Amino acid sequence: MSGHSKWSTIKHKKAAADAKRGKIFTRLIKELTVAARFGGGDPAGNPRLRTAIADAKAANMPADNIKRAIQKGTGELPGVSYEEVSYEGYGPGGVAVLVEVLTDNKMRTTPEIRHLFTKHGGDLGQPNSVAWMFEKKGQITVPIGAADESRLMEIVLEAGAEDLQATEEHYEITSSPASFSTVRESLEREGVPTAEAAVVMAPQNVVHVDGKRAQQCMKLLEALEDHEDVQHVYANLEFDEADLEAEAS
Repeated sequence: MSGHSKWSTIKHKKAAADAKRGKIFTRLIKELTVAARFGGGDPAGNPRLRTAIADAKAANMPADNIKRAIQKGTGELPGVSYEEVSYEGYGPGGVAVLVEVLTDNKMRTTPEIRHLFTKHGGDLGQPNSVAWMFEKKGQITVPIGAADESRLMEIVLEAGAEDLQATEEHYEITSSPASFSTVRESLEREGVPTAEAAVVMAPQNVVHVDGKRAQQCMKLLEALEDHEDVQHVYANLEFDEADLEAEAS
């Protein structure tokens, strides 16, 4: 809807800042290592690793870095052992927040995440307090103008996508997790550039908050995103852009 924005939309813009800081490489290396540890070092038989490699290449990560991260996961090289942890809670205005973490020290990370929730007017919840509000989906964004909409629709639906929606800046393609790689590879074969491609936890509904609470929520979500152990932050936040700008001014 024009004039409204969701946290997922804001993250598209934030990704550029993360890339400049080099933080995206840290996240990708962790994901490569964990994917290889749990599913093996052969991407042909490990969809999670295949996706991680594609993400790393899209971020222009050197091939040697990718190889070393995988070898650390398979045990061919020494490396840190990461644990996957999810945290759930609420932000100001009852916004549901889901945080995915890869950490080498859960005893350190848990109180730090709890502190961020409390500091920014939120509450860290119990397991499954908000996870049921989200659904795992493949999401791919294609810049407007990068492809003809009707042709793009044909490509992704034939590959198994569920939906395609146009926003002011992107086409947003949604698929099941199982079809995600097929849809992504179909776009690559057709030469269609993608801005982002990932399997995400998509909110099944959104909570609209006013300018003041939206500002508080954004501070919480950005603080969580900036934590060194955090891989992904999902929220069912929606706000009016004009209200948020007025509050910030």
